Amino acid sequence: MLQAGIVGASGYTGAELLRLLAGHPDVDVAVATGDTQAGSAVAELYPSLAAAYGDLVFEPTDPSALDGLDVVFLGLPHRASMALAPELLARVRCVVDLSAAFRLKDPAAYPQWYGFAHDQPALLAEAVYGLPERHRADLQEARLVATPGCYVTAATLALAPLLDAGLAGRDGIIVDAASGVSGAGRTATATTAFCRVDEDFTAYGLLDHRHTPEIEQNLGAQVLFTPHLAPMNRGILATCYARPAAGIELSTDVLLETLSAAYEHEPFVVVSERPPGTKATLGSNTAHVTARFDERTGYVLALCAIDNLTKGASGGAVQSANVALGLAETAGLPLVGTAP
Repeated sequence: MLQAGIVGASGYTGAELLRLLAGHPDVDVAVATGDTQAGSAVAELYPSLAAAYGDLVFEPTDPSALDGLDVVFLGLPHRASMALAPELLARVRCVVDLSAAFRLKDPAAYPQWYGFAHDQPALLAEAVYGLPERHRADLQEARLVATPGCYVTAATLALAPLLDAGLAGRDGIIVDAASGVSGAGRTATATTAFCRVDEDFTAYGLLDHRHTPEIEQNLGAQVLFTPHLAPMNRGILATCYARPAAGIELSTDVLLETLSAAYEHEPFVVVSERPPGTKATLGSNTAHVTARFDERTGYVLALCAIDNLTKGASGGAVQSANVALGLAETAGLPLVGTAP
């Protein structure tokens, strides 16, 4: 069995990693750190994990305790991941970072969108973007993987095949996406506390959400991105609008056929005429995608639903790690959501 460490395991993405790796046939969790919960039992914070991790205790973060591990997942804030990754790469086989520390290829973008200067340009250049549907070949034997943002995963899976095929124009794309509250992390704030979120639906990050440059980097397109907070625990629904490329005659059938061809051999993407819903993705690593062409307004409409904690974060991280480590890409990852 390969040995894994999770740094920042006490957060929601860390807990999701623990859940997924508990069912992984080839990977065991050897170390789980959580500085704010150090010394406390995993099962106390997350009783849902008790059957698999009844004796596991959160440890303080000590890089030397991770020596020789096959893979370490970083569920830390961006700057903390940027500082820790160089040291870990000298100690372990593969580092999979769930923060944005290594997602943007242009270091000059970090001060504008994340508020700090990037001081690891060489690692930024080396990092492989962790969306296997787009970067599978590059992920093989990767040392450092940058897991995509959750909104970015949904928008990219919805739009990229249509852009690749030359069906949609690359200017003025609009992405409206709604996320469950778990996307904001485990610690409640004034905007994510129950009484604020319950029975509310609100937009935020208007014009300047930090996932904007990442979506644009993935699509090679100009994007207006507006995120929304929905009163649900998990899930993302991205609704994307684009104009047809110049000189192209489109139909809904052409769009669906293009998506189906692009994802024909992808185990974690379902293309259907059905409008996707977040409930269908709950707890799974599967994205549900569809598209329409509106002849009346001339718009291309593409939609994608995912679980923000699974395909949008920890599941995508495990999927990328599987590829990097030479394991079966689907190992440890649920295809089917929970219902009802």
